[in-house]
Amino acid sequence: MGFEERVAELHNNKDTTQEARTICMHSYSNLSCVSPVVFLYLLKECYAYASMDKSTLTATTKFHALQQRVQQVLHNTPQPGPAVFIAQCLYVLPLFGSYSEGLSHLIISGLRRFLKSGSFEEDIMEARNVAAQLFLNIVAGFVNHDERIVIKVLEVFDIKLTNIETVMCGSAVKNDSVLDAAKKFVEGYIQHLMDSRSYATAVALIKQFSIQTAGHPFLLEMLKTKQFKAAETYAMHKGTDMLCLLVQEYVNMNMIKSAYDVIKKNNLRQEFPDIYHKCKERFFHSLKVNGNAPNFSSLKKLAEKGCWDIAEVKTNSNRELIEYLVYLAMEAGYSEKVDELCDRYSLEGFVKAQAKSGLASDEVQAEISPLSCRYLNINELAIEGIIWVDEVNGLRNATCYLEGCKVVGIDCEWKPNYEKGSKPNKVSILQVASDKRAFVFDLIKLATDVPDVLDNCFTGILHSSRILKLGYNFQCDVNQLTQSYGELKCFKHYEMLLDIQNMFREPRGGLSGLAKKVLGAGLNKTRRNSNWEQRPLSQHQLEYAALDAAVLVHIFSKGSNSQSGTTSPEDQAKNGWKSYIVAHMDDKTKKVYKVKKKKKNTAPEADDLSKTKLKM
Repeated sequence: MGFEERVAELHNNKDTTQEARTICMHSYSNLSCVSPVVFLYLLKECYAYASMDKSTLTATTKFHALQQRVQQVLHNTPQPGPAVFIAQCLYVLPLFGSYSEGLSHLIISGLRRFLKSGSFEEDIMEARNVAAQLFLNIVAGFVNHDERIVIKVLEVFDIKLTNIETVMCGSAVKNDSVLDAAKKFVEGYIQHLMDSRSYATAVALIKQFSIQTAGHPFLLEMLKTKQFKAAETYAMHKGTDMLCLLVQEYVNMNMIKSAYDVIKKNNLRQEFPDIYHKCKERFFHSLKVNGNAPNFSSLKKLAEKGCWDIAEVKTNSNRELIEYLVYLAMEAGYSEKVDELCDRYSLEGFVKAQAKSGLASDEVQAEISPLSCRYLNINELAIEGIIWVDEVNGLRNATCYLEGCKVVGIDCEWKPNYEKGSKPNKVSILQVASDKRAFVFDLIKLATDVPDVLDNCFTGILHSSRILKLGYNFQCDVNQLTQSYGELKCFKHYEMLLDIQNMFREPRGGLSGLAKKVLGAGLNKTRRNSNWEQRPLSQHQLEYAALDAAVLVHIFSKGSNSQSGTTSPEDQAKNGWKSYIVAHMDDKTKKVYKVKKKKKNTAPEADDLSKTKLKM
């Protein structure tokens, strides 16, 4: 919607609307001949009618709509330039009485947006001097503007002491004495603001003009008068020494939370670690007294289960809990989650600060330690490669390789769904691994692009009685695959399955616990509930997925060898654990058949396993 349409929309009277629209169409389409006074008058009309608008739009929304229009019309060649034009408008705005402050904020913010859209160096250089003269006139009392407008003028036009000097000396030759005069003028105005306790404006001028004045007494005076925001801004501008003084004063005033926040925000833990820990302890104590202590243990349990999204929801955006969650992700080696949380909650530099200082509260360290242990790495299994399969040629090549294997591990992953009563998401990927290679199949894409080829290929693997398929709690995966891809025949029938958890007595800790028991190291399950539908998957996700399938083959090999001393996959099919093999499973009839037990010292040949069926 154009500026003139917005004006027309805000008018209630039809005749007035038509008249205003005609004026605006003529004036705002080309500002080259429009004076600042006329521009402001028409803008005032828009602003006034926007204020009277009884629609459901909020005042902020209406202001932003007008702000956008100002930005747009500044492209219509105002003379002598957009920035100078707005500076001239600020000169005459006090004549508009009660509308002056609102219109000032409006045109300054509109100019700020406009300047971001391109380079206007010549115009802004001239505008700085015009705005500098405006600043002098405001200070002298010739032009009446609120202090907040003064700060915005200095910021948007980026006025420096050199601009004040140029205006003060006029055409005279510039020298050090003139610059000193400009500096003394600004320092005098800052002192006036300090005397009148306009500390926020005084601090803004100190920052803008880099004035080396005031000092510790000024900071203490702001704290005494409870101007805490201005005090923190001033301390950050002055540097570490002033920040340390601020923290110490906060501690003396028993403002523990404020001291703690300043230390964290400015990465000052190394400067005074004792104060940081003291503040943290007292802060946590105050939370406990009020019944608001962060529940670290519940977050730790969720992280151990890989339920990071649920854990994040449980934090309720509490910064302490979010930081603790980042600690957990760091200790678990979950770098993607660390980056994700730091980006989402503006914790830039947080991780570097932790790594540099090595500081964490005793409570946090105590909770983190259970996650700090050695995990199995896929490189330890001597896997030659992880192959991502998402197109027909790769699917056929993978199938050809796997059909030549005697034993494979199978697992699948899907994106978690935390809404109660809702259906689970589709299985996203299926991993099939031998002792040397791991294939990760993009089921979502393959089932969409080449469903028939996918069905035929997986039928050759899952329905084969020559390939022993290993899984862990495989019934769950089977159900999920059937629900996700019920139209495919390959997931409705299985031959030669072995759930390896049945090979070991009292299995604890899931697949990770079993891996630790058999192979000496557990699995890092922190990525179990990550977003498996994102593409591409991260390298960490691929390694996690591949490891879950490959480790089954290695656990099987190690476990069966410990029972029989045999090594080849062909011989392993003849051992005592054969009684746990499910020779046939038909999902449609829910019938499961198991290899029949033989007399002692008699073992069926591998080919006999598929023929021997005993209904469970």
